[in-house]
Amino acid sequence: MPPPSAVEVTAESDTSALTALSPLSLKGVSKRRAATGRLIAGVAAEANVESFKGATQHLHKPKAKTWDHHFSAESASRKGNSLKQAAKYLKTPGLISLGGGLPSSEYFPFDEVDIKVPQIGHFSPAETHQNGAIVKAGKHDLAEGKSIYDISTAFNYGQGSGSAQLLRWITEHTEIIHNPPYRDWFCTMTVGSTSALDMALRLFTQRGDFIVTEEYTFATAVETAAPMGVGCIGVAMDEQGLLATSLDSILSSWDPSAHNGARKPFILYTVPTGQNPTGATQSLQRRKDIYRVCQKHDVYIFEDEPYYFLQMQPYTGSNAPDAPPPASHEEFLSSLVPSLLSMDVDGRVMRMDSFSKVVAPGSRVGWITASEQVVQRYMKHADVSTQGPSGMSQLILFKLLDEHWGHAGYLDWLVHIRLEYTRRRDVILAACEEFLPREVVSWKPPMAGMFHWLKIDYTKHPAYPRLSIPEIEESIFLKSIDHGALVMRGSWFYAETTAAHNTMFFRATYAAAPFDKIREAIRRFGEAVRESFGMTDGMVE
Repeated sequence: MPPPSAVEVTAESDTSALTALSPLSLKGVSKRRAATGRLIAGVAAEANVESFKGATQHLHKPKAKTWDHHFSAESASRKGNSLKQAAKYLKTPGLISLGGGLPSSEYFPFDEVDIKVPQIGHFSPAETHQNGAIVKAGKHDLAEGKSIYDISTAFNYGQGSGSAQLLRWITEHTEIIHNPPYRDWFCTMTVGSTSALDMALRLFTQRGDFIVTEEYTFATAVETAAPMGVGCIGVAMDEQGLLATSLDSILSSWDPSAHNGARKPFILYTVPTGQNPTGATQSLQRRKDIYRVCQKHDVYIFEDEPYYFLQMQPYTGSNAPDAPPPASHEEFLSSLVPSLLSMDVDGRVMRMDSFSKVVAPGSRVGWITASEQVVQRYMKHADVSTQGPSGMSQLILFKLLDEHWGHAGYLDWLVHIRLEYTRRRDVILAACEEFLPREVVSWKPPMAGMFHWLKIDYTKHPAYPRLSIPEIEESIFLKSIDHGALVMRGSWFYAETTAAHNTMFFRATYAAAPFDKIREAIRRFGEAVRESFGMTDGMVE
């Protein structure tokens, strides 16, 4: 498989292929930083994302398409925060500022923050507890020359983009992993991908619109769109997730009169890797096919990827030898399915990333990557709503990711997380093979993410068709609760909640419970299924 940032993609309007040059390397980060000089960014300083990308690294690439024809009236009317326009003058030598309403750090009741974190290569909780590294942040480290980021800066007001210090690391990381194949890509921080989705929907859609998404999708996405008057159209799926052919069919045959006069959808919301709830992962070819359909219909893509780095080792089967882990950073990166962002020759992808699944969800720090035009629109909204993420979270993440681990150490951590989730996935699969009745329950081993998707053959249920699919699903769910195991009903994840469905699924997660509890929960669920189906000796009565 080619590395994520060397994917060849042909634009719909062009007959020649565009191949991205080699992305920023781990060794190249220090050279680039040395060439640009020490980063100096005080309180509420603006971030120069172009300087983080390197002066000439992307000049050979085409510019992104513009999206004025898709922006909402709300977005078009936003002017941003007028007071923050003064921030660009804060770097003026000798300037005495009486302008901003920024409190003095003298009144912050914090002098120093100490955090114990894992040493590189020694990531287990026990190792961290015994021999973890103590990273420190003082109030005036910047002025004292100890660090480029400190309490007095991080704990004060900032820009909606987030701090320049952490945004530099995020921009470098994005280039290392994805290397978008157009020139004017930018990153800006978010307070998590749920907030990013809310703001992205406001950026593009208006009441009465529809977006397209997987037929089983992240329930919160549907619930975020609904109060805006934005509906969801479900696209058929298989074991690799969203089907490009189904997407093309929906868009090609769109009839406004059948959808209350709504215009054809021009937003695709998708979770390509370890999709929630199905656990499906789109292959490289599937992603290319989806991208080309979006080019054909001028669809803009929301690529929501919280599980991207939870791509696991191949499943080798119960009691089979484990696949060997990646032997190098390069091998790890080449094993990742390339992102939609990495093949985005048009600038039609807004990628949403987050630290929630790979560091800690309570950090409430994520970021989007999109064209400069889209990011600037997003930032205007952030400056008058969410502002930037918590400065306390940003400082902790900066100390961990930039000053302590660096990019190489973070990749080592991601390999560690991959192996841990592989073990968890293998535990739940072994339990399913041991405890679930294969006559009525089937599944595909997930390649990524946190979720295991269990298909129920409801046609073999003794009460079908006297009882409807939702009624049988509810009876199985309640029996599972009676047996002491909670799994989520598949119907809770319908993109189209009022449409008729002829499938039944349950979602189980292997992310957090201890291994023995995972096994026991699956055993109890198996008992509930057997009882619901009236099975004796493995047979449906």
